[in-house]
Amino acid sequence: MENIPFIYMVLAFIVFFLLVSGLFTVKQQTSAILERLGKFHSIKSPGLHFKIPLIDRVSGRVNLKIQQLDVLVETKTRDDVFVKMKVSVQYQILSDSIYEAFYRLESPTAQITSYVFDTVRAEVPKMKLDDVFVRKDDIAIAIRRELEEAMNTYGYGIIKALVTDIDPDLAVKNAMNRINASEREKTAAEYEGEAERIRIVAKAKAEAESKRLQGQGIADQRREIAKGLEDSVEVLNQVGINSQEASALIVITQHYDTLQSMGENVNSNLILLPNAPTAASDMLSQMVTSFVAANKMGEEMKALEEERERADKLKLPNQR
Repeated sequence: MENIPFIYMVLAFIVFFLLVSGLFTVKQQTSAILERLGKFHSIKSPGLHFKIPLIDRVSGRVNLKIQQLDVLVETKTRDDVFVKMKVSVQYQILSDSIYEAFYRLESPTAQITSYVFDTVRAEVPKMKLDDVFVRKDDIAIAIRRELEEAMNTYGYGIIKALVTDIDPDLAVKNAMNRINASEREKTAAEYEGEAERIRIVAKAKAEAESKRLQGQGIADQRREIAKGLEDSVEVLNQVGINSQEASALIVITQHYDTLQSMGENVNSNLILLPNAPTAASDMLSQMVTSFVAANKMGEEMKALEEERERADKLKLPNQR
């Protein structure tokens, strides 16, 4: 009789332990799968729950948060370039398909990875390398479409599929960089050539304008010299000196002015010029003779041209 209270205490402790061991909690955004004697019994939502000790057990917990799986795929483009693509798949277990997600699919990440590989290696070989970069959103849409059709059956919803990285072979990237650099150098060379052409044209226009102004200045100078000579001859004629003597005097004066100017310039090179008094007269005679010869030659050329024109006019009627 003395052991009866002790037995009650042991039984109470066992009952208390069983009751405590039957309590369990489920976290937010998580569901617990409860099995009874090895068979699915129910799905427990977040909160405090009780299970029958030794009969019920929590066989697993399902995460209902959005998860992300990164898949690295290596494939080949249509122009035979190998690229590595990183695909990020965001997925979530559907709240009304927890049973299918837990019992029907052993490894969801492996299943998703297989579909990503299959879709990428079916789409990318149809495109050239440049198109892969431009149409990466089309690849992502194709991946999501294939995954949704397959994974919804197993209780998984595909939130988003993203192509986050496209990495061609290193040699191909270097070649693309060289092509880009060459294109930019070509454009720069074209701009530099256009700028040089503009500079050359502007310089040529400036030189032409300078020469035109120089010619105009020389013409004005010679006109003024001729006018001065004419005035000098008129002044000398008024004092009884005829035109020939006046011309000789002017030539002599200019001749000695030139000699004086050259003598004043100590840096000038040595130039031998006739300096006898008769030199001016000889120069004037030679100039007059050359002018007369030039005029005579011009008249002869003019006469010859007129005779040729008359002969051409006479030939035309005969030919008709």
